[in-house]
Parts: sequence; C-alpha cells; structure tokens
Amino acid sequence: MKKTTLTLAVASLLSLAPVSMAQEQTQGWDVSNPQGEFKEIDISVNSGTWMNVDVSPDGDYIVFDLLGDIYRMPFGGGEAEKLIGGIAWHMQPVYSPNGRYIAFTSDQGGGDNIWVMDADGSNVRAVTEETFRLLNSPAWSPDSEFLVARKHYTASRSLGAGEVWMYHRSGGSGVQLTERPNDQKDLGEPAFSPDGKYIYFSQDDTPGKTFHYSKDSLEGIYTIKRFERESGEIETLISGAGGAIRPTPSPDGRYLAYIKREDFDSVLYLLDLKTGEHKRVYGKMERDMQETWA
Repeated sequence: MKKTTLTLAVASLLSLAPVSMAQEQTQGWDVSNPQGEFKEIDISVNSGTWMNVDVSPDGDYIVFDLLGDIYRMPFGGGEAEKLIGGIAWHMQPVYSPNGRYIAFTSDQGGGDNIWVMDADGSNVRAVTEETFRLLNSPAWSPDSEFLVARKHYTASRSLGAGEVWMYHRSGGSGVQLTERPNDQKDLGEPAFSPDGKYIYFSQDDTPGKTFHYSKDSLEGIYTIKRFERESGEIETLISGAGGAIRPTPSPDGRYLAYIKREDFDSVLYLLDLKTGEHKRVYGKMERDMQETWA
C-alpha cells in the first residue's frame, strides 16, 4: 500500500479554557465543530493496526478505517482515497452486498451511531440516532435493505452488555432481535447468513452475572451463537477451550470463519457448516482483547 497522508486538526492548548455552562447551553456541542483554535499537521503512514477492512462485492476496491477516517483503494494496490474524514471518529466500514453503499460507525452526531454513505463517499446520512444506547458493528442483510448492529447498554458497575437490533437503511427506530441476559455480559459482532435466515453473533458465556477483567481466554470466554429469524431460536455453534469470536460467513454460506485463542495467539479458523469440521487457517494475527473486555 502506498503512503496515506492524514491531516489531523489539533487544538491549541491555549484555547482549552473551560467553557461556561451558559455557553454550553447556548451553543450546544458539535463533534465536528469543536471550540478552540486549530492547526493542521500532516502525517504520512504506510501501515496500520487494528484496522477494519472490507472488500467490495465486485472485487475492485478495499475499504478500511485508519485513525478515525475511512479510505478505499484498488484491490490490486495503489493510492488510498479518503472517503470520509474530519474530527469525528469513523470506523468499521462494510460494503452492502449490491456494492452501492458503505455502512459504518461514527460519532459525528455526538455518540456512536450507524451511518451510510454511497460507495464513492457521497450522500452521507445517519441510519440510527441514539443518544445514550449507542450502536456499532454494522452488518448488511443479503438484499442490502437492512442493517443489524450491536446496541450497547450500561448500568451501575457495568461496562455494558449488547443486544442485536435491525434497522432499515433509510432509518427508523429499529427492531430488537436478541435480549441481553443482564447488564454485565457482552454480546456483539452480528453478521447475516448469505441466505438471510440466520444472524451470527458472539457472546460472553462465562458463569455468573457480573463482569470480571482478566478472565481465562484459554478456557473460553466468548461463544458464537446463531439466531434464526423465523423462529427466534438461538443455538450455540462454537464454544469450549479458546472461545470463539468474530463470526464471518463465507459468501456461499458453506463456511463460518472465526477467531480462537491458542496460548497467547489469536488464530483464524474455518467451520464447515455442513460437516462440522474445524480447520486451522492462520496463526499470526493481531492480538484480540477478550480478557480486558470484548
């Protein structure tokens, strides 16, 4: 990948004087238009870590996030083109199956919500408008009409739990698909099966009703489950030693890719959904963070 130049707006320390409550009430808070004096700093990079990556259905482009901006570049390599940037944090871009749209998570409205833009970065619009129960991890339905996402809930002494909700790409209040067992056990990473019958997700299935740091990922923290849309039934597909996260169905629906922990390594596996066979694919991945949260 060729170098990507990032332009960051940095607030001058001299401009960070406290804003009075009266000023806040009068002016409000706009993530994309914060107060203060700014200057631009150009940073050139040719690599990134913990990037979310997706490939366009026609195989022509790769879309990815880097330091809160979203880019696309030719699948065969070349110059990266910024699709959306600015002060707001944009992440988790994913192409619609028809290739016309890119869904992503952004805090440009004041908190994390699901947004959609056309595949060329134009016509950016919000799908959800939550102000407290924030959303992330968008995934498309096979017909490119709907999105599922993780809605995040918090309570006292809680880092939060998740539920899977579905929204039409044009917006609306959404439909709840799964219910959190309590406010402590996390759930996330929803993904449609290619035939639209199921939604896969990962969930903290450790015993008890409270959240704990430093759980043993080798014994297994997360399991991968499957929600059947017609019946509403949920079944556990992958569990046990090493756990299972990041469920990703293959386009033909035959396989489910997932991540498992082996010692200190995050390892890519494939589950053959017809035979039940698990195949180890690749072992030198960036470290996941199951013990610290999700």
